[in-house]
Amino acid sequence: MRILMVSMNSIHFQRWTNQLIDGEHEVFWFDIKDGAQVPSLSWVKAFQGWKQKFPNLKGRHFLKNKLPKVYKALENDTAKAFESVLLDVQPDVVHSFVLYISCTPILNVMKKYHALKWVYSSWGSDLYHFKELPEYRKDIEMVLPRLNYLFTDCKRDVQLAKDLGFKGEVLGTFPGGGGYDFSVSDKYIQTPVLERKIILVKGYQGRSGRAIEVLQALEYITVELSHYKIVVFGADVEVQSYIASSKKLQELHLSVYSKSKFLSHEVILELMGKALIYIGNSNSDGMPNTLLEAISMGAFPIQSNPGGATAEVITHNKNGLLIQDCENIEEIKIHILRVLAQTDVIEEAFKINQNHVKGVFERETVKQNVLLAYNLVLKQNK
Repeated sequence: MRILMVSMNSIHFQRWTNQLIDGEHEVFWFDIKDGAQVPSLSWVKAFQGWKQKFPNLKGRHFLKNKLPKVYKALENDTAKAFESVLLDVQPDVVHSFVLYISCTPILNVMKKYHALKWVYSSWGSDLYHFKELPEYRKDIEMVLPRLNYLFTDCKRDVQLAKDLGFKGEVLGTFPGGGGYDFSVSDKYIQTPVLERKIILVKGYQGRSGRAIEVLQALEYITVELSHYKIVVFGADVEVQSYIASSKKLQELHLSVYSKSKFLSHEVILELMGKALIYIGNSNSDGMPNTLLEAISMGAFPIQSNPGGATAEVITHNKNGLLIQDCENIEEIKIHILRVLAQTDVIEEAFKINQNHVKGVFERETVKQNVLLAYNLVLKQNK
């Protein structure tokens, strides 16, 4: 089967696509953001360099910032460029990743070629957050009825897509970047788990992150945290500013890694393998990849639960704790204190996650199920 992927470049897109590297399908990629070449996808036929009408034009940065309308006029139309690629590749199926980035710009072309099958992968807040914004909801409700197949990263979004107009076939719910290679990461799992002394906090704020609320909860319990090291990773600028201004947080043994200071995936996994507790907090997300990684590395998860997505992998009071109100500092504080006071909860969660939850997200397991899904599309298209 000839599959034309439509996506911007991201680590999740790379990992998902590489599940097909040794398969029977021919894979093509229309880079909808026209970014740089991606070495890990060198086996894929990529369509890049399509965007600029005058690729050697000088002063492009000045035009983009000072004369955006002029700059836009110097770019080729996305839909026309995609249609040209479509006619060149003659795919059996088009697979778009993220609706407003990779579906909306090509909708009119896909309507024109209405017999061509279209797959959509919903990630993160793609539906859950953007359905609340009128300009995006309009796009969502136009795109979903045209789609034939759906992948999601959480079961919540299956019903949500149907409620918003999707009438096609659901191919499955899988992590956005495919599964995880535990043969690489397991070496970082520190045991016994109760000897771990790191509390790991995801430092996202911005549109959906709520790391500052976690930090505010920590400020109330600095005495109880005196024997632990707090590590904040992926910290946004506003999170760094909050930490710098907080006298209470300065009392803690605290390390901060900014979002701009890139930590390799391997380093993050190593931190998770040393973490007693992992805390992720946001007001909108799908199934957080960092949560799945933390679970796999044996950290006790305390995670927000927007729309019930996280409850698909965490049973509250069993293998983790769910934050029901991401802005409720008292709730977050109580969760942290409870885990620190009841070590048996940590040990039991470690056993459940290592023996029963983790295996569902193993890379080869996910890969085989994803390949079966693509093969179903192939079978139905014959």
